[in-house]
Formats: sequence, structure tokens, C-alpha cells
Amino acid sequence: MNKRILHILVVAQLVVVALGILFPIVWMVMSSLKSSADVTAYPPTFLFKPTLENYTHLLETTPFFAYARNSLIESGASTILGLALGIPAAYAASVTRSSWPALVTLSARMAPGTLFLVPWYVVFRELGLVGTYAALILTQAAITLPIVIWVLLPAFDAIPRSILEAALVDGCGVLRSLWRVALPLVSSGLVIATILGFVFSWNYFLFALVLSDEGTKPLVVAAFNYIGEGSTDWGGLMAAATLIALPPLVLAIAVQRWLVAGLTLGAVKG
Repeated sequence: MNKRILHILVVAQLVVVALGILFPIVWMVMSSLKSSADVTAYPPTFLFKPTLENYTHLLETTPFFAYARNSLIESGASTILGLALGIPAAYAASVTRSSWPALVTLSARMAPGTLFLVPWYVVFRELGLVGTYAALILTQAAITLPIVIWVLLPAFDAIPRSILEAALVDGCGVLRSLWRVALPLVSSGLVIATILGFVFSWNYFLFALVLSDEGTKPLVVAAFNYIGEGSTDWGGLMAAATLIALPPLVLAIAVQRWLVAGLTLGAVKG
């Protein structure tokens, strides 16, 4: 009887959490399909005639696909750069049992973005890089790098030392043992690090707002155009938000098997 009650309580808790997570997403999609009158109606309307006018207006009045291209270039390149730097850093920290690289990257990740914004803006302005892909990719890579290290560090720690030592005895150098032995064993962690790095870069707003111009503006900044001082186009904003949320969502669903495995990798050690 007690187990049954406990099971019911667990299920009820999961349902409440799921509703809390899904309701804003469902409301966003519903609002994007409402007319201008329905989206601002009070009390809110749950029964309405769906329309695509917000999406049509969005695609007709903004260079949406150019902004999407900018987001893909900046998020993709910053994720690749973060992985290129973060994988060897996490492996080195794991092999040497050093804790300070993880602490430094965590401190940098926890610091508010405004702490770095002004110095980076001054540096990029002096270099003539404000409004370029290079500035946005470098700043977003600095966001991706701590995520990659913190996801992969416990994954590398979970690899038995005997496997890595055997690889070195058989003649593998450090880089070759990383590429041929360690990385295949942490493939799930690599997937989760890639997804999280891409999503954080895709959604990051502050640096993109300050360092981009019309030619390099990503989607998250372009959506800000729908918020005005006097009024806000809520239908257009919800349509833009829905389209912006689609790529990370589709990516997560496509690799969900590796996503779950990556989140639990290194969580239990024998």
C-alpha cells in the first residue's frame, strides 16, 4: 500500500513538473497561431481559429533566413571551437587529476556576462572586429568552453585508468590515446557537450546584441525588433520565438538516445 501511494505521488510530481515545463511552450505556439485580436484578448482565449498570418508577416517583413544563417554560422563555429579547446583541456585535467582548470572555467561561467562585455567590446573595437563573425564566434566560444569541460571531465574520469595506461604501453602517444581510445568511450558525453554548447550559443543574447550589426545579427537579436516602447507585436514575437526554438528542439529529439546516456555518463562510479 505504501509503495502504491509513493508511486502515485511520484507520478503526480512528474505530471506537475511536466506541465510547468510544457505550458509556456504550448502557450507560445498557440499565441503564434492567433490573430492580432486573439493574442491580446483578456481574458485569454483558448478556443480560436488558427492562422499563419504572424508567420507570413514575419517572413515578408524581415530577412529571417539571413538571420537564421548568421545564427547557424556563429553557433556552429563557436561550438566547434569550444570542442576543439575543451576536449583536450578536459582530458588533460582528468589524466593529471587537476581540479583547478575545472574551478577556473566554472568561475568564468558563473560570472555575469556584463563583467566581460565592456572589456571585450573595447578590445574588439580597437581591433576593428565589432560587427564581424569573428567577434561573435570568439565570445560565444568562451561560453561554450566551460560547458564542454564540465560535461566531459566526469566522462573522462569514468574511464578506467588501466585502459589509458595500456594504450600508452602499446605505443600510443597522448594525443593518439585521446583520439583513438578515450573519445570513442565518451561519445555520449561528447554528444551532450555539443548539444549544450550549441544551444547556449544559439540562445545567448547579450554579446550578440552589442557586438553584431545588421549583417551579422542572429535570430535572438532580430526577435527583439518586435518589442517596442509603445507597443509590442506579440503575435510576431511568438512566431519568431517558435521558429528560433525549433532547431535546438529538433536536434535534441534527434539525438535523445545519446542525450540521456551523456547526462548519466560518469554519474555512478564503481
